[in-house]
Amino acid sequence: MINPIIFSIGNFSLHWYGLIVMAGVIVGALLAERELIRRGGNGDVIWDVLVGWTDIGPKMKFPFGAFQLGLPLGVLPVGIIGARLWYVINATIGGNRTYLDNPSEILRVWNGGLHIFGGFLFGAVALFWLLRKYNVDRWLVLDSIGPAMLIGQGIGRLGNFVNQELYGPATTLPWGLKISTLYSYQIPIEMRDQPVDAVINYLATTRFHPTFAYEMLWNFAAAGLLLWLSRRHASGLKPGTLFAGWLLLAGIGRTWIELFRPDQPKIGDTGISYSMAVAALMAVAGAILLMIRYNAINFPGAENWEDEYQVEAQGADAIAAADTTKATPVMESETAKVKTASRKKAKTETPPRKPKTTRKEK
Repeated sequence: MINPIIFSIGNFSLHWYGLIVMAGVIVGALLAERELIRRGGNGDVIWDVLVGWTDIGPKMKFPFGAFQLGLPLGVLPVGIIGARLWYVINATIGGNRTYLDNPSEILRVWNGGLHIFGGFLFGAVALFWLLRKYNVDRWLVLDSIGPAMLIGQGIGRLGNFVNQELYGPATTLPWGLKISTLYSYQIPIEMRDQPVDAVINYLATTRFHPTFAYEMLWNFAAAGLLLWLSRRHASGLKPGTLFAGWLLLAGIGRTWIELFRPDQPKIGDTGISYSMAVAALMAVAGAILLMIRYNAINFPGAENWEDEYQVEAQGADAIAAADTTKATPVMESETAKVKTASRKKAKTETPPRKPKTTRKEK
């Protein structure tokens, strides 16, 4: 098995898990950028919202240049905070008192981990705020990042394999996973109160459902389906369809996966985990959004939704350009223009010129 720690220098350790997660983020962002450009948008928007650097306070000038304080309020940093908080809350609900007895452990992200639902929730708040700030069509970006999130999350699941964690119950199936007794970050729930020797012997003689692999394969298959639909039926898809598809497929997949996750805290004696309930709500929300988008049900306010993407001057550069335009008037060709992406071909015929008239003809 692979040692989860790549190397350590003093108190600092570089983990494979963090490296793999970041690889998933980068691959997902590259795919989202490509999808956004394919729809007529500005691919730089993806990187603007991912980092979301926001200036705060006045700009200070020094002999060596100007300086201004700022905060990274993009989807990635805010999402990591949300993912950590959700993990802490979920673990605490499950009976883990580590974070109540020692709150400083909350900051030690490498001890414990992250929960993707917290990343979705907090990341969504940052995303919608930045899209409004950059004046970008929400549906345009959401449809571009839907398949990309599935790909990125699927890649991230490889980190669970390296950590030997998030596996399911014992199984005799041929693809059952053998858990390393050296590097496992998780103790089977049925062995948590047993002596160390008994746990080691149990791990050495038992195979488990690789639930992280199930979710990874599901995510890749769902992403492939959405990408195929986006190309095969491009002319018939309304804005928001692929995002709704992500909600539906990601929710269904995670609901099913939770059946193989005995480590997740349950809602009372129902046998339903909190994560399963959230995943099911995601799937329901995706199904409702699809029905609203295709007029299967009526929803107040939905009648004003655009049937075509609105591609506008986008991103942080567009904001800077707009500020410059207000300060110094320039020619129309040099300003940021607003465009509308339509699936219908625009007419290219030029109107006939009106003949000039002389004073005698008037």
